[in-house]
Amino acid sequence: MKNNKVLIVDDNALNRRVFENILMNNYSYDSAKDGEEAIEKIKSIKFDLILMDIQMPKLDGISALRIIKEDNLTASPVIAVSAYSNQTDREYFLSTGFDDFIAKPVKPRDLLETIRFHLEKSGHRAEETQSSVNDVIFDESVILQLMKYHTLDNIKSVYHDFLEEAENLVNEIKILLNLEKFEEISEKLHIIKGNSGTLGISNIFMVSSKFETDLKNDNFAHSDEYYSQLEKCLVDFRANMNNNKLFEKYE
Repeated sequence: MKNNKVLIVDDNALNRRVFENILMNNYSYDSAKDGEEAIEKIKSIKFDLILMDIQMPKLDGISALRIIKEDNLTASPVIAVSAYSNQTDREYFLSTGFDDFIAKPVKPRDLLETIRFHLEKSGHRAEETQSSVNDVIFDESVILQLMKYHTLDNIKSVYHDFLEEAENLVNEIKILLNLEKFEEISEKLHIIKGNSGTLGISNIFMVSSKFETDLKNDNFAHSDEYYSQLEKCLVDFRANMNNNKLFEKYE
């Protein structure tokens, strides 16, 4: 994993140190204190992923991203990092071209899972590994919260209902892709995104969210790739459901 290099961009020295401590056992890294320094480093060093703070002096994160895109400085994922944390903020950052959004204060596990997801998706993995049912990225706190109000059987039923609906929607998306009906695809992705986000199924949420954002921006070039990723996420999720991997610790 240390063959993957991450650029940390943040004007706060303590924040940079926190990120470095989280990443140090899994990735190599470099840091920049503002957007201008980040641009110069990206021009001379290959980074597999960039963590970009939004509010910075000299050059803010959104402006830095715009330069990266306009000058084609890198095709690596750029993830927005900000204290703004509601769904509207997230969707705004994705609409400006970021590949994902992480809210401050950053949770180490969420950060590492998000980085891992994007490095695998973009093909920048140090080595290929066989997929398994453990590949599902899942926010277990959602189940713990639901268990305060529902029985485990009821919770299982909710996730089974989500899976069946999502699989049907993805099958419909496959047909719509062949017909190039992207507006209808976006509507179905919005349903999958909303439900997976509510249930804490993070990898499905991230793929459907990015897919939907690209379609809204009339970017259709990666539609087949996103469809394949979404299909695989659902296959992995069903395998977890069938093997009771998601719920066995709560039995």
